[in-house]
Amino acid sequence: MPSAAARRLCAGAMLVAAAWSPFAAAETGPLADRDQPILVDADNIEGKPDGAVVATGEVSLRQGPLRIEADRLSYDQATDIARGSGNVRLTSDEGWFSGPEVELAVKKFAGYFTHPTYYIARTKAGGNASRWDFIDREHAVAHDATYTSCLPDGSGAPAWLLSADRVQLDFDKNEGIADGAVLRFYGVPILAAPSFTFPLSDDRKSGWLPPNPTLDSKGGFQFSIPYYWNMAPNRDMTLTPSISARRGLGLDTEFRYLQPAHEGIVRWHTLPRDELAGGSRGALRLLLEGALPGDTLYQVDSVRVSDNDYWKDFARNVNSASVTPRLLGADLKVSRHFDRWTPYARVKRWQVLQDNDLSEPLLEAPYDRLPQVGVRASQPLPGGLQLGFETEYNRFVNPHQYTDDPRVPLTSAGTTRITGSRAHALGALSLPYITPGWSIVPKVSMNAASYALDTPVTSGVYQGQKHVSRVIPSFSVDTQMTFERDADWFGRAVRQTLEPRLLYVKTSYREQAGLPNFDSAERDFNVDSIYTENAFSGVDRVSDANQLTTGVTTRVLDPVTGSETVRLGIAQRILFADQRVSPDDGEPVTQSFSDVLLFGSSNLSRRWYLDAAIQYNHDQKRTMRSVVGARYTTDGYRTVGLAYRYKVGESEQVDLSWQWPLYGPARKGGGGSGSCSNGSWFTAGRVNYSLFERRVTDSVGAVEYDSGCWIGRVLARRQSTSTSQATTQMGLEIEFVGLSRLGTNNPTRVLKDNIPGYRPLRNESDAPAAP
Repeated sequence: MPSAAARRLCAGAMLVAAAWSPFAAAETGPLADRDQPILVDADNIEGKPDGAVVATGEVSLRQGPLRIEADRLSYDQATDIARGSGNVRLTSDEGWFSGPEVELAVKKFAGYFTHPTYYIARTKAGGNASRWDFIDREHAVAHDATYTSCLPDGSGAPAWLLSADRVQLDFDKNEGIADGAVLRFYGVPILAAPSFTFPLSDDRKSGWLPPNPTLDSKGGFQFSIPYYWNMAPNRDMTLTPSISARRGLGLDTEFRYLQPAHEGIVRWHTLPRDELAGGSRGALRLLLEGALPGDTLYQVDSVRVSDNDYWKDFARNVNSASVTPRLLGADLKVSRHFDRWTPYARVKRWQVLQDNDLSEPLLEAPYDRLPQVGVRASQPLPGGLQLGFETEYNRFVNPHQYTDDPRVPLTSAGTTRITGSRAHALGALSLPYITPGWSIVPKVSMNAASYALDTPVTSGVYQGQKHVSRVIPSFSVDTQMTFERDADWFGRAVRQTLEPRLLYVKTSYREQAGLPNFDSAERDFNVDSIYTENAFSGVDRVSDANQLTTGVTTRVLDPVTGSETVRLGIAQRILFADQRVSPDDGEPVTQSFSDVLLFGSSNLSRRWYLDAAIQYNHDQKRTMRSVVGARYTTDGYRTVGLAYRYKVGESEQVDLSWQWPLYGPARKGGGGSGSCSNGSWFTAGRVNYSLFERRVTDSVGAVEYDSGCWIGRVLARRQSTSTSQATTQMGLEIEFVGLSRLGTNNPTRVLKDNIPGYRPLRNESDAPAAP
C-alpha cells in the first residue's frame, strides 16, 4: 500500500530495489522443486553409475529451469556437489551468471561463484562481483558487487554504476543488507550510504526514499527527502521533511490504512513559520470510507487550508480536492442500501478562498448543507412500468468566509444571501419499450418543493412570505432509432449507422421568480444537455417547456472490432411556446429555434484525430461557442495537438501541445542496456494562450535526453493564480533505467496529465518491478 514515491525505492531503501537479487524469484519458485531429475550432457562423460562423473567438452547440467554450462564439470551424486570450470554459465528464467569457476550443491543451492558477471532479466541490467556465495536457497552474499544497465562508454566505464563492498541477501526475512554502497554518475559519486537494508520481494519495507529538489518562483529552492514507515501490513506512513530557501522548514505527512471494513488516507502539511507570509501555514486532507453496524456505509472527503493564498503557494496539496482549488469542500455522507431504496444523510461545508487582491472578482460560493437527508428509490411495477422517486431535506447556510468578505454587501438581516430550509420530492413514472433497432420511453414526472426561509422573499408573487411551496408536473417522450448498412470506404469495409432521436417535453409553468436559488444553474449547451427535460440543474428552478429536441447522429464503425472511426451529428431544440422561467429571474426565452449544435470526431487515419463542437445562432448568424481540436501522432515519440476554444463575449483560447524528437537516433523507449555515446534529445510541452486576455495563462515545457540506459529531463511549469500573478516551478529528474529515479516529484506524471498523446520514453511495463 505504499505511495508512488515509496514504491519507487522500497525495492532498495536507497536505490537498490532488486539490484543484487537476480535469482530471488527463482530460488523461491521453480528452483525450489528439489525432486526434479538432474541431467548431464557433454561431448565426453566418465564415471561410475550412482557415483561421481566428470564431463568435458560443451558440458550442460540441468535441473528444471536451472542450467550450468562449462568446459569441464564434475558431479558427485553422493554429495550432490557440482564443480565447473572454464567459461562457466549458470542460467535460469530470472537471469544468468558467468565466470571462471563455480561450485554448487545443486539441490541445496549452496556454493560459490568466483568473479561472476551477472544479468537480471526483469530489470535488463547486471554487473560483476569478486565472489558470490550461495549459502542456501534463502541466503546469499555478494562481495565487491556492481550493478548497471549501461554498456561501457569510450572511457571504458558505464555512465552510471552502483557498487557495494558487500551485499547480504536473506530471502527468508525478505531483507538485503548493503555495506559501503555508492551510486556514481559519470564517475562522480552522487549518493552513498555506509550500510542500509532493502526488501527482496513485493513486500514493503521502511526506509528513506530518493530526495526531491524543486525550484519555485515564490518559495525559491526547496529540498525534501521522504521517509517511508511500514507500520503494519495494513498501515503505512510517509513523512517528508522539507526546507525552502525562502519559506523555512516544513513537513508533509501521509497516513494510510486498510481494514476489513474501513480504509482511508490522511494527508497533513504543516509549515510552522512561513518566512514569506509571516505565519503558520498548513493543510489537512481526509479521504475515508467504510462500513458501520447495520450495513451502513460512510464516506469522508474533506480538505481545509490555513489561508486564502494557500492554493497559490502549494497548489499540489489542493488541486485534486474539488472542482476548483478555491472552493474546498468538507463532505461527510452516511448511507444504507436496501433492495430498492437508499436512505442517506450528509453534511457539506465549503471553505471559500477569496483573493486578497480586492481588484480580483468575488468567487460565488455554493451553500453549505447542514444537513442534507434523503431517500432514493427505484421500483419496477406490473405492466413494464418503472417508478423512480427521491425525497430530500436540506438546510442551506452561507459559508462562513463568504459572509466575512468585506466586498460582499450585507442585507438588513446581516447575511449575504437568503438562507433557509427546503424539502423536495422528485418522482417519475415511465413505460420504456426497447428493441435492438428502436426505443420509446414515455414518462410523467413531478418536481415538488417546500421552503422555510429565514427571511421573507423580497420580490415576485411570493414577496413577504417565509413559507412557500410549489409543484410542477412534466410529461416527456424520448424515442431513438438505429439504422445500419455495410459500406466500402476507399477499399475498406465499414459499417455506417444513422441514429435519429426525438425528445418531446411538456412542462407546466409555475411562477418561480423571487424564490431562493440554492442549487440551480443553467446547463451547459452540449450533446448531453440538449436531450434533457429541464434546462436547469438542481431542484430550485424548473423550466416550463412545450418543445421538441430533434437530432441525428451517424457513425462509421469497424464491422469486426466495433471501433468507431467517424462520428457526425446535429441537434436543435424547437420551442412551441416561450420559456418564461430563468435561473436568475431574467428575461424569458423567446427564441423559437434554439442554437444549432454540430459535433463530430474522427480517427479515420491512424495518425490523425479530429474533434469539434460548434454552437451556431441562426438569428444572429454567428457562432456562439466552438471547440475545435486536431492531434497528429506517429511513431518515434511524435505528437502535436492544436485546439481552439471560443465562447462569445467570455473567452477565446488557443492550446498547443507537442512531443517531438530534437536530435539523435530514434529510441524505442528504454528498459534495456545501451551505449550512452549516441543519446537522443526530445522536447515536450503545452501552451495555453488567451486571445481574450492577450496572455499565456498556463504552460509546461520539458527537454528530455534518452541515452539508452539513463533518461534526464528538465521541466518548467507556469500556472496562473490571478489575472496578474503566476507561479513558475522548475524541476530536474534523472531516471536510471533498471534502477530508480532521482529528482523532482514525478515530472513524467505532469507531462502525461498536461499533454494529450504524451508517451514516456520508458514505458511502465519496461520498468523494473517495484515492491
